[in-house]
Amino acid sequence: MGRTPYKATHMSAQVFHDADTDRSFRASFWTGRIAIYGALILWAVICLFPMYWTLTTSFKMAPDVMKGNMIPWVDFAPKWKGWEAIGLSPETLGQESTVRAEFLKRFTNSAVISLTSSALAVLLGSLAAYGLSRFSYKWAWMKNDDISFFFLSQLILPPVVLALPFLVLYRELDLLDTRIGLILLYTLTVLPIVIWIMKDQFSTIPTELEEAAMVDGLGIWGAFFTIILPIALPGMVAAFILSLVLTWNEYFFAALLTSTNANTLPVMVASQTGSQGISWWSMAALSSAAVLPLVILGVVLERYIIKGMAAGAIK
Repeated sequence: MGRTPYKATHMSAQVFHDADTDRSFRASFWTGRIAIYGALILWAVICLFPMYWTLTTSFKMAPDVMKGNMIPWVDFAPKWKGWEAIGLSPETLGQESTVRAEFLKRFTNSAVISLTSSALAVLLGSLAAYGLSRFSYKWAWMKNDDISFFFLSQLILPPVVLALPFLVLYRELDLLDTRIGLILLYTLTVLPIVIWIMKDQFSTIPTELEEAAMVDGLGIWGAFFTIILPIALPGMVAAFILSLVLTWNEYFFAALLTSTNANTLPVMVASQTGSQGISWWSMAALSSAAVLPLVILGVVLERYIIKGMAAGAIK
């Protein structure tokens, strides 16, 4: 009878200790979660702020741009001035507009050139990367690692160094101001990046998968398309998106090698200057219209990246 109060007191202390431990664990857990999500939200705001600034600038008048007003309906009253300048405002959409026709022409040029060159770069770069990751080569003193570094070293050259050679070459080949000229050049430009990404992707795939497929009767190409390609799909999609972004935003060679027929959107964005200065609102509207397709494509292809990763993990 005399020991019962001691046991009850001991058990009560243990219960209170466990409760305090649980509360302290929950407090530290939620503190960590809040800190992590707070840092992520802050980083997202920093990354998205340029897009927000560009989009809001397209709805500003000149005084609002100069004053740096940022919040619509609070700091300034939104207007369609920037979108009117390129014929994409609600009032001008139903009317004929030479500026809108020019914008659609430049948009089509950018889409055709970027998509085609990115697809070619991924196709050729994947084949080259697969060969470098699976076979041994020797050309003069160069082996696989030297060949890979040679491709990657092409990115060291600044574009201005290649300006005159390409200008002379394209004039001789009659490729100036043509889509095919920019497609070939952009493919060569992003090809080293694709090879670098895909070589690393193929190197992580065990060779035993191909050996097992060959034992089952498949050849080299059969094993590649049946086994390796589905697993490497996320890397290919990532390489395609990166190539598309680089080629879509390229300005130097587009301005140098084109004039009227094959001009792209970056050239049109940079041309929004006149005797009155820079038309910030029209430049912002053009930039917003140019960025929107990349955002949509990135969201759509992100699903394919997740699906490809899941398929590769299952297989």
